[in-house]
Amino acid sequence: MEDRSIARLGCLRSPACSLMNRTEICDRFIPVRSAMDFDVAHFLLTKQKIKKENIHRSSCSSEYYQKLLSECCLKNRTRILIFKRKPPAPVKEFFEDVYFDSSCKSSVVKQWRHIPKHAERTLDAPDLINDYYLSLLDWGSSNVLAIALGNAVYLWNASNGSSSELMSVEADNGPVTCVSWSPDGQVLAIGLNNSRVELWDPRASQRLRTLRGARRSRVGSIAWNDHILTTGGMDGMIKNHDVRVQNCTLHNFRGHKQEVCGLKWSLSGQKLASGGRDNLMHIWDISMASANHPPTRNQWLHRFNDHTAAVKALTWCPFQHNLLVSGGGGTDWCIKFWNTQTGDLLDSVNTGSEVSALLWSKNERELLSSHGFPNNQLTLWKYPSMTKITELIGHISPVLSMVQSPDGCKVASAAADERLNFWNIFETPEAPKHAAKTADAGPFVSFSLIRCFLVFLQSLVTSTIQILLRNNCSQK
Repeated sequence: MEDRSIARLGCLRSPACSLMNRTEICDRFIPVRSAMDFDVAHFLLTKQKIKKENIHRSSCSSEYYQKLLSECCLKNRTRILIFKRKPPAPVKEFFEDVYFDSSCKSSVVKQWRHIPKHAERTLDAPDLINDYYLSLLDWGSSNVLAIALGNAVYLWNASNGSSSELMSVEADNGPVTCVSWSPDGQVLAIGLNNSRVELWDPRASQRLRTLRGARRSRVGSIAWNDHILTTGGMDGMIKNHDVRVQNCTLHNFRGHKQEVCGLKWSLSGQKLASGGRDNLMHIWDISMASANHPPTRNQWLHRFNDHTAAVKALTWCPFQHNLLVSGGGGTDWCIKFWNTQTGDLLDSVNTGSEVSALLWSKNERELLSSHGFPNNQLTLWKYPSMTKITELIGHISPVLSMVQSPDGCKVASAAADERLNFWNIFETPEAPKHAAKTADAGPFVSFSLIRCFLVFLQSLVTSTIQILLRNNCSQK
């Protein structure tokens, strides 16, 4: 039984193997006559007839001669079902030999990168306020990092390593409570303890304007949405300002009962996520906003109260636009995943320590979180399994803020130990391929052109034959 199955398998494979040995390129729509051996086909068809005609004069020598002749002419095809020899080695695929070289094969298997365990650079950050609820660090798209130290704001240029002081305020107006770069990296918004927000031009070292709100408490969080600047205060109020107009407040969001410590706009700019010290988290829709909204009517799209501590860490997923990740502080210790379309809690992971910030990788499905006691570490997670890839320990006090470089490769973390650490965590993005070079277009470009030409030629020949047949029929 086993020999029969092997023989049947060999019979099925033999035509494919014989075709793969040929050097001609065939198309499944257009038969290539040059690839057919008409002499062998004619011999196979007339073999039985020749045997019957010569059966009366057969002998041992003639049979042996016919056997040798068949093996020479048929290239040993008569031994397909006779497994006295070792079966031939499998034939490689045609496209694998022609169009893929060793360099392409090696690039398919991706090697895991090395993540350094230690910070590649450490800077002193004296007078950094040890307050979990403030956002004192931001990295702009112009590759300049801004950090608030006491009553002053300092800039560190990551391109050349230079640092400078941008501004400082008096003790009565300070300290600086939050900083945030505009999307183009040209304007820096600075929140103060006296409820004011100042807009600065770092290139000219000049203050552009001051936004004065109705609140009388500090501004703890800031978020940009194109030309809309959103601020969250200790009074629980969220205000949206149009920076193109002097002192223009578009609308307010009311929902938190205590200080707003986390703000993050979605990538589409339609939804805003906010977290507060009241352990609440809201999802706001900009289409539902109104300047004169009734206080008794709910403005939020969703309200979540699953966290048992303040919610400061918020981040929107770059590859799933309705996925929001939040982190709880204090004794909550959880990273939660939300579907902002339906308002469902998708997953919750207990990290064992308070979560102060969350960052998504721009090149891989990885999530980075920063923590407080007991380890004060940075943890890299693999999404969606949420398995730990590595832990980076470089601070001796709780990590307060964490930001990402514009290219998405490096991360800066500021902690209560008055240190600013720079980590090389995420993978360097691959260089974009230039489509303008015809040499890099690949071999299939010419192959497709040839195929299109053959299809066109086939249609032309078919139409010509049909016309000739019609003419012959009409003549008859």
